[in-house]
Amino acid sequence: MSDIEIEVVYGTPEQQRIIVVQVPPATSVAEAIAASNMHQYFPEIDLSENKVGIWNRTCKLTDTLKNGDRIEIYRPLIADPKEVRRQRAQRAKEEGRADKVTGGRARQAKRDDVDTSDTPMENASSTDPTVK
Repeated sequence: MSDIEIEVVYGTPEQQRIIVVQVPPATSVAEAIAASNMHQYFPEIDLSENKVGIWNRTCKLTDTLKNGDRIEIYRPLIADPKEVRRQRAQRAKEEGRADKVTGGRARQAKRDDVDTSDTPMENASSTDPTVK
Protein backbone atom coordinates (compact mmCIF):
# COMPACT_ATOMS: atom_id res chain seq x y z
CA MET A 1 0.00 0.00 0.00
CA SER A 2 1.10 3.55 -0.57
CA ASP A 3 1.62 6.09 2.18
CA ILE A 4 -1.14 8.40 3.38
CA GLU A 5 -0.81 12.15 3.77
CA ILE A 6 -1.75 13.77 7.08
CA GLU A 7 -1.21 17.14 8.75
CA VAL A 8 0.09 17.80 12.25
CA VAL A 9 -0.89 21.18 13.70
CA TYR A 10 0.22 23.12 16.78
CA GLY A 11 0.28 26.75 17.65
CA THR A 12 0.92 29.34 20.30
CA PRO A 13 -0.30 32.93 20.29
CA GLU A 14 3.01 33.94 18.70
CA GLN A 15 3.62 31.10 16.24
CA GLN A 16 1.62 28.39 14.44
CA ARG A 17 2.86 25.49 12.37
CA ILE A 18 1.21 23.00 10.02
CA ILE A 19 3.42 20.10 8.95
CA VAL A 20 2.36 17.74 6.16
CA VAL A 21 3.69 14.21 6.65
CA GLN A 22 3.60 11.03 4.54
CA VAL A 23 3.12 7.99 6.81
CA PRO A 24 2.23 4.30 6.35
CA PRO A 25 -1.52 3.50 6.50
CA ALA A 26 -1.57 1.89 9.99
CA THR A 27 0.25 4.76 11.72
CA SER A 28 -0.95 5.89 15.15
CA VAL A 29 -1.43 9.51 16.18
CA ALA A 30 1.66 9.38 18.44
CA GLU A 31 3.82 7.95 15.64
CA ALA A 32 2.64 10.63 13.21
CA ILE A 33 3.44 13.41 15.68
CA ALA A 34 6.92 11.95 16.16
CA ALA A 35 7.37 11.71 12.37
CA SER A 36 6.42 15.38 11.99
CA ASN A 37 9.28 16.52 14.26
CA MET A 38 6.93 19.06 15.81
CA HIS A 39 9.08 18.94 18.98
CA GLN A 40 11.83 20.63 16.97
CA TYR A 41 9.70 23.79 16.71
CA PHE A 42 7.84 23.53 20.02
CA PRO A 43 9.96 21.72 22.64
CA GLU A 44 7.32 22.46 25.31
CA ILE A 45 4.95 19.85 23.83
CA ASP A 46 4.45 16.98 26.26
CA LEU A 47 2.08 14.34 24.90
CA SER A 48 1.49 13.01 28.41
CA GLU A 49 0.02 16.44 29.28
CA ASN A 50 -1.28 17.88 25.97
CA LYS A 51 -4.52 16.50 24.57
CA VAL A 52 -4.72 15.70 20.88
CA GLY A 53 -7.53 15.52 18.37
CA ILE A 54 -8.30 14.69 14.78
CA TRP A 55 -10.29 17.39 13.01
CA ASN A 56 -11.36 19.08 16.27
CA ARG A 57 -12.43 15.84 17.99
CA THR A 58 -10.31 14.58 20.84
CA CYS A 59 -8.72 11.22 20.26
CA LYS A 60 -6.22 8.83 21.81
CA LEU A 61 -2.56 8.69 20.89
CA THR A 62 -3.13 5.07 19.82
CA ASP A 63 -5.87 5.88 17.27
CA THR A 64 -5.09 4.90 13.67
CA LEU A 65 -5.01 7.57 10.99
CA LYS A 66 -6.73 7.82 7.61
CA ASN A 67 -5.60 9.73 4.54
CA GLY A 68 -6.25 13.45 4.90
CA ASP A 69 -6.53 13.46 8.72
CA ARG A 70 -5.43 16.59 10.57
CA ILE A 71 -3.88 15.96 13.97
CA GLU A 72 -4.23 18.89 16.35
CA ILE A 73 -2.11 19.17 19.48
CA TYR A 74 -3.98 21.24 22.06
CA ARG A 75 -2.35 23.61 24.53
CA PRO A 76 -3.36 23.30 28.17
CA LEU A 77 -5.96 25.82 29.37
CA ILE A 78 -4.53 28.82 31.16
CA ALA A 79 -7.79 29.48 33.04
CA ASP A 80 -10.77 27.40 34.07
CA PRO A 81 -13.67 28.48 31.79
CA LYS A 82 -16.22 28.07 34.59
CA GLU A 83 -14.22 30.29 36.92
CA VAL A 84 -13.77 32.96 34.22
CA ARG A 85 -17.55 32.96 33.61
CA ARG A 86 -18.21 33.22 37.35
CA GLN A 87 -15.86 36.23 37.64
CA ARG A 88 -17.45 37.93 34.61
CA ALA A 89 -20.94 37.48 36.12
CA GLN A 90 -19.77 38.89 39.46
CA ARG A 91 -18.32 41.98 37.74
CA ALA A 92 -21.61 42.51 35.88
CA LYS A 93 -23.50 42.42 39.20
CA GLU A 94 -21.09 44.89 40.78
CA GLU A 95 -21.34 47.26 37.79
CA GLY A 96 -25.15 47.12 37.78
CA ARG A 97 -25.38 45.33 34.44
CA ALA A 98 -26.94 42.27 36.10
CA ASP A 99 -29.58 41.69 38.76
CA LYS A 100 -27.86 41.19 42.13
CA VAL A 101 -30.23 38.39 43.16
CA THR A 102 -30.81 36.35 40.01
CA GLY A 103 -27.69 37.26 38.06
CA GLY A 104 -29.84 37.90 34.98
CA ARG A 105 -30.14 41.17 33.11
CA ALA A 106 -30.78 44.20 35.28
CA ARG A 107 -34.45 45.22 35.21
CA GLN A 108 -35.56 48.37 33.49
CA ALA A 109 -38.32 50.56 34.97
CA LYS A 110 -41.36 48.47 35.86
CA ARG A 111 -44.66 49.06 34.05
CA ASP A 112 -46.26 49.98 37.39
CA ASP A 113 -43.81 52.87 37.71
CA VAL A 114 -44.99 54.43 34.44
CA ASP A 115 -47.82 56.98 34.83
CA THR A 116 -50.63 55.92 32.48
CA SER A 117 -53.38 58.14 33.91
CA ASP A 118 -53.25 60.53 30.94
CA THR A 119 -54.25 57.95 28.36
CA PRO A 120 -57.68 58.63 26.79
CA MET A 121 -58.95 55.06 27.20
CA GLU A 122 -58.65 55.04 30.99
CA ASN A 123 -60.35 58.44 31.48
CA ALA A 124 -63.13 57.91 28.95
CA SER A 125 -66.46 56.69 30.18
CA SER A 126 -68.56 54.18 28.29
CA THR A 127 -71.13 56.92 27.53
CA ASP A 128 -68.58 59.11 25.77
CA PRO A 129 -69.58 59.18 22.08
CA THR A 130 -65.95 59.55 20.95
CA VAL A 131 -64.99 56.19 22.45
CA LYS A 132 -65.82 53.23 20.27
